[in-house]
Amino acid sequence: MNVQTQSEISTEGASKPIKKVRAIDMFCGAGGSSWGARVAGVEIVAGFDMWDLAQSVYCDNFPEAKFYGKKLEELDPNKISKELGEIDLIIASPECTNHSPAKGNGIRCEKSKETAFQVVRFARSFKPRWIIVENVVSMRKWSRYNEFIDNLHELGYQTREQALNSKDFGVPQSRRRLFIICDMEHSPPEIKPICRTLKPAFSIIDSNGRYKTSPLRKEKRAEATLDRADRAINALGEKSPFLVVYYSTDHAGGWQRLDVPLRTITTIDRFALVRPTQHGHEMRMLQPSELQKAMGMSIKFKFEHGTRRDKIKFIGNAVCPPVMQVIVAKLIAEVHY
Repeated sequence: MNVQTQSEISTEGASKPIKKVRAIDMFCGAGGSSWGARVAGVEIVAGFDMWDLAQSVYCDNFPEAKFYGKKLEELDPNKISKELGEIDLIIASPECTNHSPAKGNGIRCEKSKETAFQVVRFARSFKPRWIIVENVVSMRKWSRYNEFIDNLHELGYQTREQALNSKDFGVPQSRRRLFIICDMEHSPPEIKPICRTLKPAFSIIDSNGRYKTSPLRKEKRAEATLDRADRAINALGEKSPFLVVYYSTDHAGGWQRLDVPLRTITTIDRFALVRPTQHGHEMRMLQPSELQKAMGMSIKFKFEHGTRRDKIKFIGNAVCPPVMQVIVAKLIAEVHY
């Protein structure tokens, strides 16, 4: 396969047209990975996700792409390959909840974890040059992880496994994720951080007063919330704003500063802004638009469907587009003509 991505190549005085790298996005959700790949110059051909609401959001943002709204197990990749034509890149974010430490001691669903093998099944039919699989870092602890990697090797792919943190790629959030980068022709390149200066959480805060706040110390405010806030005030003083952090395992007192990247966004509300006023501290939850910025998602990305809870779930499940953009750009830049 001779893929041209950056500029026209002249042969004996004549220029050849650029051939776009064509990609499909499996377990696409709202389309964070697709957005990053498209910014890197890739043509997004199709998205796959079984959540009905995902179709509405994805198609708003990728009207050029076909959407398949069924379980991958129910689809015939050979048939779809004929429908879509040649595909150069498969992007996939298999179900991660049952790998994630955020689930705590909950029962793990092995069938859910095994959705990763759908990547192998589709790769066998499409035979793309590249595959990028994203998941939580703890996927490596899965009992069938080595089998999954071996399956990719058996298809002829060379692989590189890297844990990358979004904060190192210009995203104002600390979000560490595993990326399995596969190349049929060459050893995949190492992906290195591109930012020395980290973007802080305060860069995502909307301070124009459009969002309703309430007094921190009000009747029926949970005692645990007040304890978190008091720990922050004791550390920072009465005049500094901060974030209260809810849910998940917390080893930082249940709060965080605003001068460092936001901690990892999840699929539920977990961040409340607390700031001082003349009448005492006030508080509000961070809004979907702020969390969208904290994912490095363009303000042009449309979230016009679903409830507030749905939007936060979409955002918390997404891949940070700038990270995917860097990976894809590096892969297609490695092609030798």
